[in-house]
Amino acid sequence: MPVGPLVARALGALGALAAGTALAADLVPVKIGVMNDRSGVYFDSTGEGAVVAARMAVEDFKPEQHGLKVEVVAADHQNKPDVGASVARQWYDRDRVDAIFDVPTSSVALAIAQITKEKNKAFVNSGGGTADLTGPACTPNTVHWTYDTVALANGTGRAILKRGGKTWYFITADYAFGLALERDTRAVVEKNGGRVVGGVRTPFPNPDFSSFLLQAQASGSQVIGLADAGLDAANAIKQAHEFGIRQGGQTIAALLIAITDIHALGLDVAQGLQFTASFYWDLNDATRAFAARFEQRMPGKKPTSYQAGVYASVLHYLKAVTALKSAADGAAVVAKMKEIPTDDPLFGQGTIRADGRKIHPMYLFEAKAPSESKGPWDLYKVLETIPGDQAFRPLAEGGCPMIAK
Repeated sequence: MPVGPLVARALGALGALAAGTALAADLVPVKIGVMNDRSGVYFDSTGEGAVVAARMAVEDFKPEQHGLKVEVVAADHQNKPDVGASVARQWYDRDRVDAIFDVPTSSVALAIAQITKEKNKAFVNSGGGTADLTGPACTPNTVHWTYDTVALANGTGRAILKRGGKTWYFITADYAFGLALERDTRAVVEKNGGRVVGGVRTPFPNPDFSSFLLQAQASGSQVIGLADAGLDAANAIKQAHEFGIRQGGQTIAALLIAITDIHALGLDVAQGLQFTASFYWDLNDATRAFAARFEQRMPGKKPTSYQAGVYASVLHYLKAVTALKSAADGAAVVAKMKEIPTDDPLFGQGTIRADGRKIHPMYLFEAKAPSESKGPWDLYKVLETIPGDQAFRPLAEGGCPMIAK
């Protein structure tokens, strides 16, 4: 019996709906967790901006066109390893998260790396600094993307030594990141003819550096190395300015600092500081375009290097998942990430080594003088581009147990 035109259209619509449902059912599910500090000393440099960066990467990748259905979730680890570990286990065991991204605070990152290996998921770190993630604590499930303590030491430490800063005193945050940063910078200082005359360990986090700065000032060192980051680093620099330490002839080595910290300090305080990072929003047309899109979602903010690292690393992770057509085996996904050359608009072309270390250039920056700045986020000038093979530790020297001696 022939069907009428209305019935035919209805049947056609039902058929199209069924086909669309079947297509959606065929998509590979991928769940990404962005874990970071959303309420403490790193909230501004990672925090919600890193979640926004991850979601931008997913949208730009167009996962449905690659057979994927991607979800992004977020959590605050409060800079506490036990909290981060608890969230990671819940994500992996109950919530079906396939990979964790970002994770500033090295003590939390080290805990997440081991849990991720245990659960055979993937961990792609952007915000954490300790080079141990690709050294003694390396695993087949971890990629370390944006920077590490060795690269910071090779950048800022070497630059200040070249300028004659031979004697150092360290003010060090007393946890995994600070200790690793002091260790790696000390090694560069001593290898290049410098000398460490003393140091002090500070609580983390810590709002008041007055007594520690006075000890550093009294040491007579040419350089005061700040082995901390985030609001702690900003507070230390601000208080050093109030004490006139730089005006008195001592150099402040900001071993890790984000653009959000420089912006908060203002160039009156920050001008002349030299520091090392892997990204700046105003490097080229591609970074400027990304920053403009990011600022539409985070009004009044430019992306930090950590947030840029989350964007780029999510893109590369999704390429690997697409190649495998699965996110289930974390070690296999990480192996594929190492196999595929990296290429993204923010870090350019690069590679991921066998130990999980992402290799790309680092940059030595200097904070501009107020008279040089043309806008509220026009804060850096590039002093030097450091090739990746010079910035990061040689593969054979890291002590990664996966690497054959």
